[in-house]
Amino acid sequence: MIKPSRTKPIREASRTLVMHLVLTAIAFTLTLPFVWMVLTSLKETKEVGLPNWIPSAPHWANYTDVFTIEGVQFGRWYWNSFFVAACVTFLQVFTSALAAFSFSRLKWKGRDKVFLLYLGTMMLPGLVMMIPNYQVMITLGLVDTYSGLILPAAFSAFGTFLLRQFMMSIPSSLDEAAQIDGANKWQLFWDVILPLSRPGLITLTIFTFIGSYHSFFWPLVMLKSVDKYTLPVGLLQLEYGRKDHTNMLMAAITMSVVPLIIIFTLMQKQLVKGIQLGAVKG
Repeated sequence: MIKPSRTKPIREASRTLVMHLVLTAIAFTLTLPFVWMVLTSLKETKEVGLPNWIPSAPHWANYTDVFTIEGVQFGRWYWNSFFVAACVTFLQVFTSALAAFSFSRLKWKGRDKVFLLYLGTMMLPGLVMMIPNYQVMITLGLVDTYSGLILPAAFSAFGTFLLRQFMMSIPSSLDEAAQIDGANKWQLFWDVILPLSRPGLITLTIFTFIGSYHSFFWPLVMLKSVDKYTLPVGLLQLEYGRKDHTNMLMAAITMSVVPLIIIFTLMQKQLVKGIQLGAVKG
């Protein structure tokens, strides 16, 4: 009788242990900058240059002093970032859903060729398109306006591709059933396809909001008025010429990052589910 070997289970356990240790080390390394940022935000100005990470006493006043620095409109920048990101997210998700519905559920001549051309725009770097977009904004008179920040980002080839994959996984028999019940194309889109594409919509919403919230180059090019700055551009204004305000800068960055962490924590299950389902074509 052959005795079962104990070597294989031991090797698998050792491999799992090593993998967990490596992942823990990587996670710890990636977390260090965030920990340093939060701890620095709680330091007094005289402690910022010292080698110690932990402040002698938490100085929570830094978080309120950010709103009172001369020439800094942090509260206004906060509102601008959320307003622009919310508008961009709504428009991009809505237009992407409409385009994805057309490319996945409707049949029209040249549909697949147009979709390939649409996907081809994903190969162009954003910086390449910045100059043409800026010239268009000058022509339309939208420089230094909220509309100039929102409209160019209202359409997304990536969002269309992502939602198209979800919609293609929905059985076509639902379309036939809806048409038998007398539903038109809009009712089919709004009442049938869109609710079933909820994981994809949530995934695209999270990606779009975070990307727009952290957008830097386009607001930097478009905006001239300080009161219209978004947070990334405003934080640059806060840093410039204020080398002794590192602790307040870290407090401002912490306040700008925390909402995104909360959103990601609350929506991480839907995000993972959406990515997994989007990778499967039915």
